[in-house]
Amino acid sequence: MTKQAGALTLTDLTAGTPCCPPLARQRVPAETAALLAPAFKALGDPVRLQLMSMIASAPGGEACVCDLTPAFELSGPTISHHLKTLREAGLVDAERRGTWVYYRARPGLLRQLATLLTMDTPAET
Repeated sequence: MTKQAGALTLTDLTAGTPCCPPLARQRVPAETAALLAPAFKALGDPVRLQLMSMIASAPGGEACVCDLTPAFELSGPTISHHLKTLREAGLVDAERRGTWVYYRARPGLLRQLATLLTMDTPAET
């Protein structure tokens, strides 16, 4: 599967309706697992997880790369690589404004990931 084909399908998955029931209820179809795995893989890196948190919790729902880079003891190109990975996984959108790039979380895909990981809690007696 090409990256472009996966990206197009991930866009479809963020439409707002759950892609699939939680994995604790039924087996995740292979096609769905293949589409969601890159997002989970991208979040599996500590720096990318922190970047995702910073972007998702930013005032106004977006963060400038100029505000993200100083939070880490990493070079600008390394931060850019991590942000590109998040973008390619469909977790963030990017918009260039002048010399800076602003990142915004894609809540639809984040909801899909959260739904998949939801565990039903047994009713308390």
